[in-house]
Amino acid sequence: MSETTEDQDQDQADDNVVVEEAANHHINPDVLQNISVAIKVEVGRTKMKIRDLLRLTQGSVVELERIAGEPLDLLVNDTVVAQGEVVLVNDRYGIRLTRVVPASERMRNI
Repeated sequence: MSETTEDQDQDQADDNVVVEEAANHHINPDVLQNISVAIKVEVGRTKMKIRDLLRLTQGSVVELERIAGEPLDLLVNDTVVAQGEVVLVNDRYGIRLTRVVPASERMRNI
């Protein structure tokens, strides 16, 4: 059953109240700093047909769209926030940031 225009107007009014209440409250920075986020480093991407995917075996090489030497992307919750290069830190891989995406640019991409 579909909502009436009156119901939709009330839903919109309720949403506006929630947004206004949230805007009037200050966010505790300590709370934000304890939120976990998913961080990924993307080496590259490609697309392939399922038949080619099914032919992959041990030793197969999958060519990526990224050019060798091009910076890798650092993603936070699937949003690119920086770029960098692979480094080795105590026998573990790491990424040395060479560019941090400005916050204004990140906001445009959301």
